[in-house]
Amino acid sequence: MYYPEELIEEVRSKNDIVDVVSGYVRLQKKGGNYWACCPFHGEKTPSFSVSGSRQMYHCFGCGVSGNVYTFVMQYENFSFPEAVKLLAERAGVTLPEVEYSEEQKRKAGKKARLLEINREAAKFFYVQLRSSRGTVGFQYLRKRELSDETMQRFGLGYAGKNGAELVQYLRSKGFEDDLIKEAGVASFSEKYGLVSQFWNRVMFPIQDINNRVIGFGGRVMGDGEPKYLNSPETQVFDKRRNLYGLNFARKARSGNIILCEGYMDVIAMHQAGFSQAVASLGTAFTPEQASLLKRYTENVLLAYDSDGAGVKAALRGIGILREAGLTGKVINMKPYKDPDEFMKALGREAFQERIDQAENSFFFEIRILAEQYDMSDPEAKTRFHREIAKRLCGFSEDAERDNYLQAIGEKYFIGIENLRKLVTGYAAQTGLAKPVERPRSGIRRKNDPEENARRNQRLLITWITDQPAVYQKVKKYIGVEDFTEELYRKVAERLFADLDAGSFNPAGIISTFEDEQEQHEAAQLFHASLPALATRQEREKAFHDILLSVKRNSYEYFSSRLGSDVNAMNKMVEGRRALEELAKLHISLD
Repeated sequence: MYYPEELIEEVRSKNDIVDVVSGYVRLQKKGGNYWACCPFHGEKTPSFSVSGSRQMYHCFGCGVSGNVYTFVMQYENFSFPEAVKLLAERAGVTLPEVEYSEEQKRKAGKKARLLEINREAAKFFYVQLRSSRGTVGFQYLRKRELSDETMQRFGLGYAGKNGAELVQYLRSKGFEDDLIKEAGVASFSEKYGLVSQFWNRVMFPIQDINNRVIGFGGRVMGDGEPKYLNSPETQVFDKRRNLYGLNFARKARSGNIILCEGYMDVIAMHQAGFSQAVASLGTAFTPEQASLLKRYTENVLLAYDSDGAGVKAALRGIGILREAGLTGKVINMKPYKDPDEFMKALGREAFQERIDQAENSFFFEIRILAEQYDMSDPEAKTRFHREIAKRLCGFSEDAERDNYLQAIGEKYFIGIENLRKLVTGYAAQTGLAKPVERPRSGIRRKNDPEENARRNQRLLITWITDQPAVYQKVKKYIGVEDFTEELYRKVAERLFADLDAGSFNPAGIISTFEDEQEQHEAAQLFHASLPALATRQEREKAFHDILLSVKRNSYEYFSSRLGSDVNAMNKMVEGRRALEELAKLHISLD
């Protein structure tokens, strides 16, 4: 959804960042800013600063920064339009109605109706569980040691022994048979007509990250088959792209997410205080689910069953996590089968110890691999070493591969150089990886000139933001075109325009970017680490050097694009003249 820039700015200006952030974390005023322990990473000493004057926040620990929109987006894991809606409601600002085409209206209308059916079905199951008809389901959940609070939090319910009752209830709410069927809560039978497939089951409503019921899972009472039955895929329910419990886990702020196999595992863990637990939805863990997790964490702990099937699933999950760029570890459940059994037997503290001791996913893979070989047989042992070398070639980064190579060599008493030769040989044969290159002693890689240029551009924007008065002294020599990164150039263009107009609003500049990553990068431009220098002369020299470096990079940038580009030639000539003047210039920071 696109909103006009004026409206975005109105909503932002009516939501004071100090008031908004204080609704999430406890702020204390120190000096001109407010401080708290960062809500985005674990810390004991407050390093999270909120500036009322700038209407921005910055954490000196993990480096996150932004305005009121990015805070809500990061904390609530909202998209930009969702953050705008939330803050608009908070400020009493009316947003324009979305204008859809007829086809879009039809699709949106059907989706809304399907979600209404799911919501009403969830209500029906919820009431059934707490009635005399749901006694068998309620007793089952009590036997699983779930509290009333937990059952309510997850909206647990019961489907009675008559699959027609739900259909009758939904019809009474005005829903048509075709739509009830399309919602996935019932199907047509030649013998019984339209009836629900969910009967004699404890029901687990499946919610998306916005707490909307999109489907159901049902656990049969007794020994019937299938033991668990899930909703079919619908317009609102995609099993591969959702995770059970993620609507709660995304707000856990635990620094990790625990991936389980079943609904009861998730519920038991949440009840014990591990609200970061999620589970896949009746299918094996998918790449789409890994991508979803990556929005909320970089660290995933696998809490799969300890039996053979669970180990196999964990090995598969590790590969998917690694492919998605996530760090995976494996929690040891033994001697118990799953998290639910473990929690009931040993409790929260013991499980926390297992989390703290979670095994590195690569070490887990190698340990399981070792169980397949007879280490007393030299031939089998050699094959084991070759398999290790093969897996080590899966690391594309030399340093990471070398670190694992040394760790595995020490752990399994393999000569490190011998193992390195195996890796090098296997890599040469297959082309899977390059041999580890060892730099000669005393030789360091040169700094990346492009990154140095970007760094100086960030420093210049931060410095001008910190001391807006200096802009008037340097505007003759520096312009928007000197920022060679497109995003930096957009920020500089807005910043310089504001300063020329006598206004100064860095928080508003961030809001001009709708993409979350661009907002994050833009916010970082106002919080680069300026050099800590004691004297005014040192600061003035540092500022002069940064300014000169930005201008020199700009000159070189346009010089490399001469050709027939007249504009580039003009910029080059102007840049050379400005460089000559800047080299002789003294800029006072008073």
